[in-house]
Amino acid sequence: MRLKTFSAKNMNEALAAVRHEMGPDAIIISSHRGKTGGLFVRAAVENSEAEAKAESAAAVLREAETQNETVPAQSVEQQFQDNLVRRIRGEAAPARPKPLNFNRAELLKVLHTHRTPEGLAHVLAENAEKSRLADMTLALASALDLRMPTSPLFAAAQNTLMLAGPHGAGKTAVAAKIAAHARLAGREVTLIAADADGAGAVARLETFANHLNAKIVVAESAEALANAIAAGRAAKATTIVDTAGFDPRDGKARTAFSALTKIEGVETVAIVSAMSDAEEISETVSALKTAGAQRLIVTCADLARRLGALLSAATRGLPLAHVTRSPFVAGGLETLTPLSLARLLLQSNNPDRGSPL
Repeated sequence: MRLKTFSAKNMNEALAAVRHEMGPDAIIISSHRGKTGGLFVRAAVENSEAEAKAESAAAVLREAETQNETVPAQSVEQQFQDNLVRRIRGEAAPARPKPLNFNRAELLKVLHTHRTPEGLAHVLAENAEKSRLADMTLALASALDLRMPTSPLFAAAQNTLMLAGPHGAGKTAVAAKIAAHARLAGREVTLIAADADGAGAVARLETFANHLNAKIVVAESAEALANAIAAGRAAKATTIVDTAGFDPRDGKARTAFSALTKIEGVETVAIVSAMSDAEEISETVSALKTAGAQRLIVTCADLARRLGALLSAATRGLPLAHVTRSPFVAGGLETLTPLSLARLLLQSNNPDRGSPL
């Protein structure tokens, strides 16, 4: 596998540089807007996105363990970019924080600060204690690993994805982000607007499609949707369906939506917002799983100061594919692991300091 980080003014410029230097098989691992406004894009060839992230995370963790320290509470990609900028400027690397010793009462206090549901908080604290790990971060990560399945999307391998979730969860923005990854991987993309009656929904999806040079289809009925999906499959295009928002906890609405998930070749991805109430999001994710969702993406992680909703969503048994922390397409999709979530929870136990993401 070959990894490389590119800096550019915008996503179009970054994509051109990636394709020129790494070829059509390159995929984006991460994208990040710098403090000065520039865009950092990290790309890889040969391995899948999930493998690349796992290898990068493992390398950082091995280095931290060698020094008996824990990984900084930020994404591996962000750490890589920050270290690169420091080396260019000739600046010394910042001192790493000392690891926290495990303390069950302190862990419960942190989880309660994040508005974690009482039952979940006590289960995590108990499992963390049972791990017998002295480091608080690793103990919590071990507990999360028991309840937090992950399954990142690999844009080059996806065929048809149907995005489902409540109103305002961010489905249209996620559709654009997935489409951008697929286009970078050299795939043709078809965006299907299944929310023809939503205010501005079709117009917004059309704007994204024009920027990404993707095909857009408006499906005003279940039959039209099935035909559009079949056409996308015949064209071997990555097809992304942006559905109308609904409350999946409503039995009638859930049953109606479940019929769409039975369309041949469709994988349903649940979309929920980290800005939701933790108890509400737990019920919503469980209901979406019942409706046929196979993976989960949590949006608005950049706006959430209390991470109880994100934690609740990630531990409801639906494999977490990604989180998003930017409303912009260039913000991309980021992978969250039990270790990285544990660090976020522990570092950000004071919500007044703002979001740690």
